[in-house]
Amino acid sequence: MTRRTATLVTSIVVLVITLGLVTVFPVPFVSFSPGPVKNTLGESKGKPVIEISGHATFPTTGELDLTTVSVTSPDRELTLPQAMRNWLDPHHDLFPRDIIYPPEQSADEVEQQNTAEMTGSQDSAVAAALQEAKVPYKPKVSTVSKGSPSDGKLKPGDIVLKVDGVTPTQVPQVGELVRKHKIGDPVTFLISRGGKEQTVVLKPAATPGDEKRPMVGITIGVDSPVKVTVNLGQDIGGPSAGTAFAIAIYDKLTDGDLLAGKHVAGTGTIDALGQVGAIGGIQQKIAGAKNDGATVFLVPGPNCEAALHAGVDGIRLVKITTLHEAIEALKALASGTGDVPACTK
Repeated sequence: MTRRTATLVTSIVVLVITLGLVTVFPVPFVSFSPGPVKNTLGESKGKPVIEISGHATFPTTGELDLTTVSVTSPDRELTLPQAMRNWLDPHHDLFPRDIIYPPEQSADEVEQQNTAEMTGSQDSAVAAALQEAKVPYKPKVSTVSKGSPSDGKLKPGDIVLKVDGVTPTQVPQVGELVRKHKIGDPVTFLISRGGKEQTVVLKPAATPGDEKRPMVGITIGVDSPVKVTVNLGQDIGGPSAGTAFAIAIYDKLTDGDLLAGKHVAGTGTIDALGQVGAIGGIQQKIAGAKNDGATVFLVPGPNCEAALHAGVDGIRLVKITTLHEAIEALKALASGTGDVPACTK
């Protein structure tokens, strides 16, 4: 073998080994791609996605899809070729792994956080929908944080009748009344536990990360004869389905053809007052909705600019900032009259 031939063979071997290593070693990125959609007015595994008892319900038409993003799982790593394929696809995105999965969190902790956020979004959706449908409810204690001022004094299920003599009629009012106090100043709760009223005095502590903001360490849910069950199991996590849940609950609780048979999709977090918040992965969610046949997509206001760059044709982007705006927009679409706010450049 000549020196030239040996050099060529060695170069080829090195190249093959290098290419082999490139396809095996992971890169520090995760991919975002269009995920599955779920019709919140339909069924999942033989059960209605949303079941309501304790109140009259009305038939619905059309489809109202919650949308999701498929993200590289915490226990899987992308290789360079896989990352390149995602980078070249206009409906996929790449993000640094440490941003999506902080190194200090385990895969189980990420899953638990996503599940907790989904449960919280459902509670907020119920409160917002009941308020929009004008169905009365009472605030109740949902959770009590260990070591907080409420630990050992309040319990999950306690009905909050009054805070400092004021009767709260909405979930956020409880926190607002607490925040009128200075840290350490007593706040008086009148609660009902097991049908018996009792007074509980708490001294607010500083909120972790915000030393000037008082808190008592509870989350507030809804006590109402109306019971809402969401049958999705552990398939979907995170808070971004809250707006779709709230619209679906409202549609079932109220008479009238809200969707008029249209195929609508959307996304957005929601709080108990019906404020719609921004989410991640808007472009992937629009692409997934279009693939499923949706013709209208409800976009949280802060996500409009990114939504306009989704590169998806044939789907109408409707801008929403509150549950009330979303419902009014859907009514206008159904009737063909009235304003429908749009994402515009």
